[in-house]
Amino acid sequence: MAKASKTTRGVVLTLIGGTCWGFSGTCAKFLMDGYGVDPVWLVCVRQFFASWLFLALAAAVPGDRKRLRDLVRELGRGWRTLALVAVTAACMMVNSVCYIVTVKVTNSATATVLQTLALVVLMVYSCVTARRGPRRRELAGLALALGGTFLIATGGDPAHLAMPAAGLAWGLATCVTYALYSAVPEGLLKRWGSPAVNGVTMLVSGTVLLVATRPWEGMPTFDAAGVAGVVAIVVVGTFLAYALYMQGVKDLGPLRASMLGTSEPIAATVFSALWLGTAFAPTDLAGFAMIIAMVYLTA
Repeated sequence: MAKASKTTRGVVLTLIGGTCWGFSGTCAKFLMDGYGVDPVWLVCVRQFFASWLFLALAAAVPGDRKRLRDLVRELGRGWRTLALVAVTAACMMVNSVCYIVTVKVTNSATATVLQTLALVVLMVYSCVTARRGPRRRELAGLALALGGTFLIATGGDPAHLAMPAAGLAWGLATCVTYALYSAVPEGLLKRWGSPAVNGVTMLVSGTVLLVATRPWEGMPTFDAAGVAGVVAIVVVGTFLAYALYMQGVKDLGPLRASMLGTSEPIAATVFSALWLGTAFAPTDLAGFAMIIAMVYLTA
């Protein structure tokens, strides 16, 4: 494929993938507010069923099929790989729960933007492991991240919170756990590829939640729209979002893809406003813009 065509494909798929992610949070808010869906129930169903889509994708591609087979074999004889998969699955599970709870307490746009702050955590981690000080761009990004978080949390008035304290706490937990989930499986992804790794880790975390929560015992009452929402969050908001974004990373590289991935909080804001009628204060929008600008400085 010509370089220009590959770049165009990468840009389009990355933007669509980020938009699907933004749709995922808004869809989760729709299900939780409209049908009383429990956040942990939603995470369980989403991860368990999305895992089989990732495994099917891995099985359908010859190279990924071999990597999936090798990964499964390694799990049976290599305790280090087993431990790393278990830790990755735990990070994924905790991050997903924190994110969905943040969406429930606040809204999908705020939850997505707070999760984006994970780049700051990863920047600090990079500085510590490399034993270096932050660069000027990174310091500017840190200042934007702190300023944006301040505006979102307080509305510009330090005397009070403009969002529930629980929402801020869960949002910051989402940020930290997302940073862990981004860093922990790096070796696994390089060796076995994202379809195999995501399929296996989602299956592990989804199965753990399945056993722990027994979701069939607390089934929400859905109409056709509710069923469509659950299917959409599994297929579009989880499977397609990640598959398209990772193809974009492959075509463009992680730097350009992470910049285009800012379509996620933008999409979440638009979906929340148009679909759910969420109102955002000017300080919210200014805070979102500052954190998106932080991505361009620190990516």
